[in-house]
Amino acid sequence: MNVSTLLLWLVLPYIVLTFFIVATLFRFKTDPYGWTSKSSEILEKRLLKWGNPLFHWGLMFVFFGHVAGLLVPIGFYHALGVNDEFYHFNAVVVGGAAGLATLVGLMILCYRRFKLPRVRKTSSIGDFIALVFLVVMVISGIFATASNAAAHAGFDYRMSINPWIRGILLLHPDPELMVSVPWYFKVHILAAYGLFVAFPFTRLVHVFSLPITYLWRSYVLYRKYSVNVPGNT
Repeated sequence: MNVSTLLLWLVLPYIVLTFFIVATLFRFKTDPYGWTSKSSEILEKRLLKWGNPLFHWGLMFVFFGHVAGLLVPIGFYHALGVNDEFYHFNAVVVGGAAGLATLVGLMILCYRRFKLPRVRKTSSIGDFIALVFLVVMVISGIFATASNAAAHAGFDYRMSINPWIRGILLLHPDPELMVSVPWYFKVHILAAYGLFVAFPFTRLVHVFSLPITYLWRSYVLYRKYSVNVPGNT
């Protein structure tokens, strides 16, 4: 086992996870009033109306798809009678649709954040960095899924990435599992490292205190009104 394998798939995951937990708790403790999504809805609504639901709903399905694919052992699906062909078909079709929805929504939000002066001026450096890592993550994830399916390579991440992640979380890591993983999956994971490091310094922290009703709440309406002052004509 070479040094780069040890650093990337054994040492770095624990550094990233430790930093993520400590920095997030520090942010919560020292900046409670900054623990918010910093809504910019009042500044622009037209693009937000399309980008926000696509991104959040798509990302929610992507997240649960990752949990089902990466944290649940392959034997669990076999015990339920789910064969590999059916699993991979759903992973590509449903996961691909969710990934594309996430990407479209993210592109709309990126355009809005980078191009509209009023929104850009209310953004922090951390917000821009988080968006960059999100774009790399989503694009690399879609590319990895599509490339693996199109090439019929026979690579099953449930036999390598899945036990590697569970080993990291259960404190029984095996970095050798990542040696044979295709490069595009590795890029996807490295982008996730970057996002986890940037996460505590961005508005993304609001996911830990997000009411589930946010997903279908109505948009806030702002109306102008005039005040009649006695004596004015």
